[in-house]
Amino acid sequence: MAIVVAGTIDVAPERREPTLRDAVPYIAAALAEPGCIEYAWTADLSRPGRIRVFEEWTSEADLAAHLCGQPYFSMRDHLGAAGIVAAMTQKYRVDHIEPVYDPEGRPRADFFTAKKS
Repeated sequence: MAIVVAGTIDVAPERREPTLRDAVPYIAAALAEPGCIEYAWTADLSRPGRIRVFEEWTSEADLAAHLCGQPYFSMRDHLGAAGIVAAMTQKYRVDHIEPVYDPEGRPRADFFTAKKS
């Protein structure tokens, strides 16, 4: 079962760009870990100082290994040095994944490929 981690990290507005720029090696290290599908930090363009976090892992075990590994510790230390003002992250278990657009190109909110019970 896939795991998604999503959240926000707030730093002083003048610290956001250097924090993102200097995070590139930590993000690359996380992406190289087994089971890491996606690992991204991006600037929230509507909120100065806010960084959006998005991660996708193939399993709970892979996320657990990441949380005990050097890439995670390095990222944590990097963010600590940036002066976190606030942070909130949550993890989600994903039991079904499918595209937003169906074969005819229509956007769908329902899970059209899932078996109906």
